[in-house]
Amino acid sequence: MMFEQLGLIGCGMMGGSFALALKRAGLVKRVVGYSKSPSTTERARQMGVIDVEAPSALLAVSGADLVLLAVPVSATEATFKAIRHLVRGDVLIMDVGSTKREVIDAARRVLKDQVGVFVPTHPIAGKEVAGVEHADADLYKGRQVILTPIERTLTAQLEKAHKVWAALGCHVKQMSPEAHDAAYAAVSHLPHLVAFALMNGIQSQQQAADFLSLAGPGFRDFTRIAASDPLVWRDILMSNREELLAQSRLFQRALHALETAINADNPDALEALIDQASSARAHWRMTAIKPQG
Repeated sequence: MMFEQLGLIGCGMMGGSFALALKRAGLVKRVVGYSKSPSTTERARQMGVIDVEAPSALLAVSGADLVLLAVPVSATEATFKAIRHLVRGDVLIMDVGSTKREVIDAARRVLKDQVGVFVPTHPIAGKEVAGVEHADADLYKGRQVILTPIERTLTAQLEKAHKVWAALGCHVKQMSPEAHDAAYAAVSHLPHLVAFALMNGIQSQQQAADFLSLAGPGFRDFTRIAASDPLVWRDILMSNREELLAQSRLFQRALHALETAINADNPDALEALIDQASSARAHWRMTAIKPQG
């Protein structure tokens, strides 16, 4: 499988890593890239992430048989509108968004009869840092990639999407957009929300600097994701708000149960709740492919 041209829209860390991985695997002849910021596109070309700078998203798609949208979820609809006039029936379009239903709704509205060429995709990979300078050809290796096709997704495009991610060393899974958004509200979006809230709670205190100076590896590991890109995570949390708020209510209930045991001076109840969590985490660690942020 060889692609003539990747049209890369969004030459940041995620998109740049995909381009580098494709190049290293010998799966693409040419990468044409576009970013909203010309300095980003220029940097991507200097780094060898892309071969040609496109002056617009539309021109990045011109002549491409593979297109990757590596833009914030909130920019997806505008991006589809910018490229729709050059979307051919034999192109494969994918995204890297952490939520799927809102992205799919945008694709339906804009691409209309051509929506079948779009395979909604979520690579479970990333870093807390943004920018093309952090692009890494190994970013996706060994990671899970979730494909969430709809009823109109073309079989040929879905098969191509499976093959390209598998060729990059990914574990490819397929699920419905609804199941995806419910699952990732629990295991990704809520943990980010909690990490943001924890850091803000500490920062709201006068002694915040003193407290943080005493923090150790456990705090570092727990709060790692709080350093994530604010714009990206604002979009993700807003776009999956219903599922996220449902998970947040369940979390608050679980937190309240722990507080109740402490408040009631009931160490046995507290230990049972901690044991329940500890056992679940140990079991997950044994069965997971690789812990992923």
